[in-house]
Amino acid sequence: MSRVTNLLSSATPRRLRLLERGVEIALLDFGGTGPLALVHHANGFCKGMWAEVAHLLRDRLRVVAFDARGHGDSSSPDGPAAFAWPEFARDYAALAERLVAEAGAPLALGIGHSFGGTSLLGAAAERPELFERLLLIDPVTPPPPALRGPGRAEHVKQLSDGARRRRCEWLSRSEARAWFIERSFFSAFTPAALDLYVLDGLRERTDGSVELKCPGAVEAAVFEQGECFDLSAWAKGLAVPALWLWAERGNFPLALHEALAASMRAARIERVRAGHLIPMERPGLVAEAALRVLAAPVRGFRERGSGR
Repeated sequence: MSRVTNLLSSATPRRLRLLERGVEIALLDFGGTGPLALVHHANGFCKGMWAEVAHLLRDRLRVVAFDARGHGDSSSPDGPAAFAWPEFARDYAALAERLVAEAGAPLALGIGHSFGGTSLLGAAAERPELFERLLLIDPVTPPPPALRGPGRAEHVKQLSDGARRRRCEWLSRSEARAWFIERSFFSAFTPAALDLYVLDGLRERTDGSVELKCPGAVEAAVFEQGECFDLSAWAKGLAVPALWLWAERGNFPLALHEALAASMRAARIERVRAGHLIPMERPGLVAEAALRVLAAPVRGFRERGSGR
């Protein structure tokens, strides 16, 4: 685990209080050479999960990752409404605005995975001038409200109930890691990704035991509040060039991803031979995709990509 510890310890932690949003956001600045990329994790995860990707991009980008509200080391507002997905999108936009003001230039690249990708889409829809390019990694795509029947409600209930039942404490980090290894959910993680989750996703208590930084109740609230908005309104007409990675072994219909991308003015989909948790399974693929986004001409975002 020493290599992973070094990846995390070499990053600079920061906290930014977003007064207008009522939250304090924890960040990790992984450094690097070049313009800024701001990255958002999946539901239940944390900023440290991006260390492998950030390390691979150091020669081209300065990567900054952050913990969403209620996750990791960021503050957690009260009440389920605080976890409505438009709130995460507005946090992303507010944070991007602060970092753009510091850098004196738009973000070269916004990156988001899963619900973090959905949040990025909302942030770019609200403040497109803050972003030059987007990398959307298998974003969560709730169906349009008119198509959300009883089956959809039951699916969300299963996700949220499972999150609330999730084990959240262990006697030590080593015990937690051994427990994670036995779970199929983590089976495709790289060893480094699992170590990053153990190191940055768990909080040590005074007695040496550890607990999840993102409690199951928050993860469940995020699942439930994902039904309270219309994603198509965010995607329609968005002009920021975007590469959209769709996981072939993921959870979302390709047709829905394609329809949303087609409603954008400059978006391209690539099929990826991976499960939904692409950054934890194939960090090198994510880094390569980020570099392609930076290099591609705008007209290239209208071309459909092939599987990788």
